[in-house]
Amino acid sequence: MGVNLAAVFLVGLLGSVHCAGMCGGIVGALSLAPPRAGAAVIALRTAVAPALPRTLAYNLGRIASYGTAGALAGGLAGGALRLGALPALQALAYVLANLLLLALGLYLMDAWRGIARIEAGGQAIWRRVAPLLRRIGPPDTAGRLFLAGAVWGWLPCAMVYSVLVTAMLSGSAAGGAAVMLAFGLGTLPMMMALGLAGARLRTLLRLRAVRLACGALVLGFGALGLARAAGGLPVSWLSMVCIGPGSAP
Repeated sequence: MGVNLAAVFLVGLLGSVHCAGMCGGIVGALSLAPPRAGAAVIALRTAVAPALPRTLAYNLGRIASYGTAGALAGGLAGGALRLGALPALQALAYVLANLLLLALGLYLMDAWRGIARIEAGGQAIWRRVAPLLRRIGPPDTAGRLFLAGAVWGWLPCAMVYSVLVTAMLSGSAAGGAAVMLAFGLGTLPMMMALGLAGARLRTLLRLRAVRLACGALVLGFGALGLARAAGGLPVSWLSMVCIGPGSAP
């Protein structure tokens, strides 16, 4: 069962407004990370080094973690499908994915924050992963920045979890990885801009009009996906904008 990667990309692009509030502090810390103590030459080099390569390095690490999580989700779901049951489970996952999009849209619009409970549930995973940041050391090289971003990719995030459900719809490790990589690439423009523009962009993204517009679009994706599941709207054009099964690869 294929998944429309263009729609997943758009969800990442629009939903990344959420990242400005949740991850803005992490982005700032990685973009302006101090060099090793006592190394004056490195300090000077870090101060004048372009921000673009640093920002790209840790974002690539973050997206790599998304791809890994997607491969795990898709692979596990694919194994379950091969055991037997499972058009009904696929249909259930499709509905759940679009319900999560509805909840994410409401969250972005500040209309309902219940989805934040999902992020709270992910704290158990984060507590196990976060200590790795200390082992990496100061993020003053491209390799360390990539590794720091890879750890950051496991930060509890309701938006990521909602797309992971869609990754499960792919039914394979490769398909799940593709879904999460498309989502990660959708978030990349915003996260790169946050790393380069910092607080100024975060201020803009906190504007109610911006959050309402992005939230309404994400909400619309979920509503259209549910309408498609119910058979009330034609598939031909909905496949361009809905999260869920596309044409088989």
